[in-house]
Amino acid sequence: MSEVVKLERHDDIAIVTVDSPPVNALSAAVRGGIQQGIRAAIADPEVKGIVLTCAGRTFIAGADITEFGKPPKPPALNDVLAEIENSPKPVVAAIHGTALGGGLEVALACHFRVAVKDARLGLPEVKLGLLPGAGGTQRLPRAVGPELAVKMIVGGDPIGAAEALKNGLIEEIVEGPAAGGEAFARKVLAEKRPLRRLRDDDSKLAAAKADRSIFTNAVAAMTKKTRGLEAPFAAADAVGYAIDLPFDEGLRKEREGFLKLVASDQSKAQRYAFFAEREAAKIAGVPEGTKSRNVARVAVIGAGTMGGGIAMSFANAGIPVTLIETGEEQLKRGMGVMQKNWEATAARGGIPADAPAKRMALIDGKVGLENVKDADLVIEAVFETMAIKKEVFGKLDQYAKPGAVLASNTSYLNIDQIASETTRPQDVLGMHFFSPANVMKLCEVVRAAKTAPDALVTAVNISRKIAKVPAVVGVCDGFVGNRMLAQRGKQAEKLLFEGALPQQVDAVVTKFGMPMGPFAMGDLAGLDIGWRSRKDRGIKSEIADALCEAGRFGQKTGKGYYKYEGGSRAPLPDPEVEKLIDETLARLGRKRRAVGDEEILERMMYPMINEGAKILDEGIAARPSDIDVIWLYGYGWPIYRGGPMYWADSVGLKQIADRLAYYAKETNDPSLEPAPLLKRLAAEGKTFASLASEASKAA
Repeated sequence: MSEVVKLERHDDIAIVTVDSPPVNALSAAVRGGIQQGIRAAIADPEVKGIVLTCAGRTFIAGADITEFGKPPKPPALNDVLAEIENSPKPVVAAIHGTALGGGLEVALACHFRVAVKDARLGLPEVKLGLLPGAGGTQRLPRAVGPELAVKMIVGGDPIGAAEALKNGLIEEIVEGPAAGGEAFARKVLAEKRPLRRLRDDDSKLAAAKADRSIFTNAVAAMTKKTRGLEAPFAAADAVGYAIDLPFDEGLRKEREGFLKLVASDQSKAQRYAFFAEREAAKIAGVPEGTKSRNVARVAVIGAGTMGGGIAMSFANAGIPVTLIETGEEQLKRGMGVMQKNWEATAARGGIPADAPAKRMALIDGKVGLENVKDADLVIEAVFETMAIKKEVFGKLDQYAKPGAVLASNTSYLNIDQIASETTRPQDVLGMHFFSPANVMKLCEVVRAAKTAPDALVTAVNISRKIAKVPAVVGVCDGFVGNRMLAQRGKQAEKLLFEGALPQQVDAVVTKFGMPMGPFAMGDLAGLDIGWRSRKDRGIKSEIADALCEAGRFGQKTGKGYYKYEGGSRAPLPDPEVEKLIDETLARLGRKRRAVGDEEILERMMYPMINEGAKILDEGIAARPSDIDVIWLYGYGWPIYRGGPMYWADSVGLKQIADRLAYYAKETNDPSLEPAPLLKRLAAEGKTFASLASEASKAA
């Protein structure tokens, strides 16, 4: 048939097989091959039934998103689906792996669907700022009903084969896709089953047509956490068309919605983030073909909040963990917290009821560092103090087996200094997880001066295995994320000295799309931590120190930059804080001035961009997109803004450089002077994105 689709006949059953590695994406060649295969099978008088299946590790896993933004190539997917749906002979989709996006839309156009037991089916387009554009919003509600369709389309998460069977998305769970699909096709023919065209079957829409609240309640539940995003609401509207409009009109309206979103800034940013995440897994400067070391068991040192969360991440992925503490009491407490966390998740239905016991069985609690001896990867998660970290790594050098990767979960400290405590610096690197480590997706993998390439590959691969997004960074104070965050913190504090209030600064930052502002975040973390650190270093911060001296340590004491009433975590503006700020400014001989929201936004964001430019210039991050990945997955940067460096390009680097120069002069703060790289790019009218294309040309 074609290079990517082949047609075989098994007696009276035609098998159309897509074979386009790695994921059988719906490229123009695949679409054309399916169309030719279906046409040939329909035209063959010997053929009575057709099975559509895929070779390799998966069914069609989605559209070929490299085609987005380019002139469309025929045939259009909707035209191919119409030919499948209108076939006079039964067409059975036989699914294994994942049927996602356009892949599930292909399956929905078939008259019947079967799947292997571990298959996953979904319409995740919303995660790229899109909605399904080939009938998914119209056929899926007819297959499973509007409630589940809203969950799958507006939420974007796939379902397993068992749930698909229960809800009528598939007809049968089979052993193997091709053989199972063929056996089912023969059953359809033997039983003379009528062809089920979803476009003509409104039976599962009847309840929502009679009671609109079934649909609206489902939408409300799925959109309550989608602040700032356009696609979930557009996707919900499209599902509504299935209830309210005839199929063809709903299809037309769906297409209009898709085309509007595909051209939107939000979707462009979300698609950029999708590619940036994949790019981050490529490690610059590592020889091609470098193999990962084997990791069969992990040891985590420290059963506190971070250590426990890291251990949970490995157990979630089925990897055995030795969790090590200095005493039985600390170990017992840490194990108890993990048990409670998993039980709470199971009670909410997030994991199966038997999962907590299975995952706890993977964690072996031990007292004493000598218990690292069987681990292939050791992750230290002790106090963020260089002396303690050095002591731990000195002992690891004695106890860890040869070739074990030794990782520090430090968020600031110099990995080269930590590695120097061992006789095997080639095995040492940083794995900076973010709290809570069992939830947050980012892992900053820190490459030290002597880290071996295969140790680095091991850390990146294992991060992905435990569902983290790895980004490789170099050694400096705070690495990438915290180094940039420090610049924002410095400006936030300065804004208080100029007349802004914590609630005004935080409101600007959250309106931009961040989950929290700097002052609410400080209250959550505990203001006493920074206070102790400042005292150790002999640094004063008049307003923050005054708050701590008044016993205002944040949420833990019910008062910080805000007040927290009745055990609530909701920050409330506190007149006492305003009074304290006024008194501090009066004592320092300063006057408050009106600070506008635009200035606040610029001073919160532009210094971080400036620091990002320095990080790139120093080679701490290999690509602007790596910085964006760190902020998207570690700090809650709104995905519809693509990441700080992507957003900076959209604002314009000249605008950012000019405003930084202005603020450097106005506030007498030389740290705000535009970085050399930012100045160069701004002067040349270039973007941070242009650095990636310059690098690829050089390579």
